[in-house]
Parts: sequence; C-alpha cells; structure tokens
Amino acid sequence: MRSRFYFFILLALCSFEKSSSQVIENAGDYMTELSSAQIEMDQKYMAYVSAAAHSRRARKIEKLRTQALESIAGAKSKTMGLPKYKGDNSLRQASVDYIQFCYRIFNDDYSKIVNMEEIAEQSVDQMQAYLLLQEKTSEKLEEASANLGKAEREFAAKNGVTLVDTKNELFDKMTSAGKVNKYCDNLYILFFKCNWEDGQLFKALNAHKINDVEQARNSLIHFAEEGLTALKSDSLKDFKGNSGLANGCRQALEFYLSMAKNSIPKLTDFYLKQENFDKIKKNLEAKGNNRTKQDVAEYNKAVKEMNASVGDFNQLNQDLNKRRQEVNQHWEDSEKGFKDDLMPYYK
Repeated sequence: MRSRFYFFILLALCSFEKSSSQVIENAGDYMTELSSAQIEMDQKYMAYVSAAAHSRRARKIEKLRTQALESIAGAKSKTMGLPKYKGDNSLRQASVDYIQFCYRIFNDDYSKIVNMEEIAEQSVDQMQAYLLLQEKTSEKLEEASANLGKAEREFAAKNGVTLVDTKNELFDKMTSAGKVNKYCDNLYILFFKCNWEDGQLFKALNAHKINDVEQARNSLIHFAEEGLTALKSDSLKDFKGNSGLANGCRQALEFYLSMAKNSIPKLTDFYLKQENFDKIKKNLEAKGNNRTKQDVAEYNKAVKEMNASVGDFNQLNQDLNKRRQEVNQHWEDSEKGFKDDLMPYYK
C-alpha cells in the first residue's frame, strides 16, 4: 500500500511537470492564454462593480462580492499554472500581481466599504470618508488595470507582437462607471449635507432647544447656499448634457434654503410664544385669589393667541413634512433615472 501511495504521488508530480513545462512558442498565443485565464474573473468583478454603482447599499450585493473573490482566486490558479514564456516570467508575474491586487481590493477595501455603510449616515464627516473610500477604491482598480496594460504592451514590443487596438468592453465600462460615480457622489454630498442638517434641526425643534435650532438653521442655510453655488459650476451643472441629477439636487437645496430662511423662524416663534404662555399661566396660578382683572385679561389674550398659533404651527409642520417627502422622493427618482441612463451595466 505504501509503494502504491508513492506511485500515485509520482504520477501526479509527473503530470503537473508536463503541464507546467509545456511551451507556447507564439508570443501572441501566450498573451491570449494569460488573458483567457482572467475572463471569468473580469466578468464577475465587473458585475459586482456595476451592481454596486447602481445601488448605494453594498451589503445587499454581498453575494456578488463573494463570487468575485472566488473567480479571482480561480484566475490566479489558472495563471500560475501557465509556464514562463521562453524563460521570461515578466508578463505572467505582472498578471499574477494584478490578480492578487484585485483580490486585496475585493477582500479588504470593499469589505471596509460595506462596514462603513452602516455608520456613514451618522455625520457629514463619516459620509465624506465613505464616499472618498469608494472613489479611491475605484481609482486603485483603474490604476492596476492600466499597469497590467503597460506590461502587456512592453511584452508585445519585446517579442514582436502587433497589438490590435480593439475596444476593451470591461475597461471602458469600468472607466465610465468611475466617472459617473464620481459625479453622482459630488452631487450626493451636497444633498446629504442639507438632508442631515435638516434632521439635526428637527431633533432640536422637537426637544424645544431653540439655541440648537438656530445653530442648525444657520448651518443648513450655509450648506444650501454653498451647494447651489457649486451646482452652477461647469463640472456639476450637467454630465455629458444630462442635467437630471443636478436639477433634482437643485430643487432639494432650494427647498432646504427656503425652509431654513422662511419657515423655521415661524416654528421657533411658536415655541417662544408657548414659553411666554406657560409663564403667564404659571404666574396666574401662583397668585390664586389675589389675581387681578388685568392678570385674567392678559391670560385670556395669551390663550387666544396660543390657540391661533397652534393651528398655524400644525399646518406649517404638515406642509413642510409633505414638501420634504416630495423633495426627497424626487431626488431619489432623479438619482435612479440618471444612473439607469448613464451607468454601465455588466452581467
């Protein structure tokens, strides 16, 4: 049994040696073999990048990232199984380096993106860090792909291979997706700053913290005016003639600006009136039987003003909530429509 076991090992080693030592005489064929080893990997990882670009919820497409990692590992195995080209290992090593780099990106960087997604909406700084990581990850992939392309051109020149300048669908789509994503992120952060500050403002309102309300209101005015100015720039007013997302962002910012300047002071005025009413009521109750006709008249006047203010306050709140929902829905529709039109799909 022992000799039989070693015999099988010897057969396996001989078989591996025969496979790995096979010679590919034509440099063009060799390049094709290396490229073919990455076909499934390219398809799987571009499918993930494409799906991620069409959704802001990376966790929903974790299955695609797992599939990409598996295909990248498979591509490395296939590439390592190919021989050197007449003793020259430069292109095979460049391919392996590229594949390993892609694995680190999908295993580490995209994992961080998924984890950061959970906390990104907790503050403007965290959202900016989240979007920056996405942008840098995309740039790393483009740079790695460009480096492999450089190694391929050098190998071809050294071995007399004429490269046909054919269109690379994967690289073109990845480059296009990167540009669309960067434009979307630049607009999204303008919207998010206002949307987030709006949330802080209404938390302060609900807590009746007037000083905090005023601070949030001023910040909201600043973010809205800053964003509207940015939207006038040539780089943001449209993308390749498509101004749909910019218009959606502009409408949202105009709403937030108008609300902060015109509506919020009316809401805070109501709370100030409420505070004043509570003081008058408390003072009247404290006087007991010693209250005067003037005290009663002042209280009745305050009650009348308060009742009128309650109706106006409730109506204004209702109008603002309705308009906010409309604006946010329009922004989401604009973002989806924009990406459906311009973001490449890859399946």
